[in-house]
Amino acid sequence: MTKIHIDKEARVVITGAGGFIGGHMVRSLRDKGVRHIRAVDRKPFDEWYQTLDDVENLHLDLASLDSCKVAARRADYIFNLAADMGGMGFIEVNKGLCMLSVLTSTHMLVAARDAGVERFFYSSSACVYNASKQTDPVNTGLAEEDAYPAMPEDGYGWEKLFSERMARHFAEDFGLETRVARYHNVYGPWGTYDGGREKAPAAICRKVIEAKRSGNHEIEIWGDGEQTRSFMYIDDCIHGTLALMQSDVREPVNIGSDELVSINQLVSLVEDIAGVTLRRRYNLDAPKGVRGRNSDNSKIKDVLNWAPSIRLRDGLERTYTWIDEQMRSEKPAARAVFAA
Repeated sequence: MTKIHIDKEARVVITGAGGFIGGHMVRSLRDKGVRHIRAVDRKPFDEWYQTLDDVENLHLDLASLDSCKVAARRADYIFNLAADMGGMGFIEVNKGLCMLSVLTSTHMLVAARDAGVERFFYSSSACVYNASKQTDPVNTGLAEEDAYPAMPEDGYGWEKLFSERMARHFAEDFGLETRVARYHNVYGPWGTYDGGREKAPAAICRKVIEAKRSGNHEIEIWGDGEQTRSFMYIDDCIHGTLALMQSDVREPVNIGSDELVSINQLVSLVEDIAGVTLRRRYNLDAPKGVRGRNSDNSKIKDVLNWAPSIRLRDGLERTYTWIDEQMRSEKPAARAVFAA
């Protein structure tokens, strides 16, 4: 595994820190001994998934350039993880809202440039890839060059691709060292599992738990269940992000698992973890996205000598256990404040 060298005295900013990936990034850097962490999100503090009381927590709407300048003040490194996003059920019906994230992406780049930030990380998405290359469930993997000619996911994917280009041009024109990762379906504990923004692994865990507890052993699956994806556990996401940030790689890189599964197979894995078998009801009118999407990890193996490797079964067991605990709790820990 690529060894991560952390400058413990660096001033690090994480935007979107109240979200799923951002919360894990704050905790990981804090646990690695980084002393000066600024966590920023527009959500009220009591809605953050994880809140650490020994870091600087700021409630700012980063769509505003003035707020971005406050966030970037005296920063050495910025991890821009802030975006309006969710699973397919969210992004297919909120295209305009997803596109508005371009304000945050652009203003954070401007603020980083003006603050003299040493390095800037932008979290892009596999949704930037050309849709014509994702029509077959047997997807051997999307390589980085498959983003062009451009035909990304409408709304969310276009914003991500545009912001990638902004990061590139800020590097070319202003000398800002930028790093871009294309995340593939990140999942794990301390994230959204209900409410409409959840992604497939969390949604299926929740549905299986609900069916098991209610005794109504039936589950609704969006589409015919034969659409395929790869899913990356959060620990791999954080490690890959930190490794990319410290690297000399200036082009976008996939950070995602290449363990391709169908949605039907994903449901079977969760059923096995839960010890239950459910009747499957297919909703062919529900949002289902592209037919097949997988990560080609050739480039990340070449440039970082590493690739995500946590097995889907192992990550799902941890995720299922956590969601089950939250659903049993009257006050979910996902809204708790953690002491140092």
